Amino acid sequence: MPIRPENRHRYPADWKQISLRIRTDRAAGRCECHGECGRGTHAGRCPNVNGGHAYGTGSKVVLTVAHLDHTPENCDPANLRAMCQGCHLHYDRDHHRETAAATRRAAVEAAGQLTLGAP
Repeated sequence: MPIRPENRHRYPADWKQISLRIRTDRAAGRCECHGECGRGTHAGRCPNVNGGHAYGTGSKVVLTVAHLDHTPENCDPANLRAMCQGCHLHYDRDHHRETAAATRRAAVEAAGQLTLGAP
């Protein structure tokens, strides 16, 4: 998945090499998800291959690297999993929901402080 500019500092300088090694050497270009994404679309290992057509949708597969603990600083290979974009997005759905809610709360609080501070 694309790295948001505000999170770029959380990734190691050699992230591109780490990601490439996981996707090509270890995963051999194939999604490593064995259902931990929770999609329920595949039994066993996901059949999606980088650059191929996605199982079920036919869209082009983009292989990404997921941090299983959602912590970009933790690049231990055991914490990384090559995943197609569908599995990765589904795996991260709860984390994305939580961070989006926190962002909305912060915006509401900031707006309230601006209103309270106005003359």
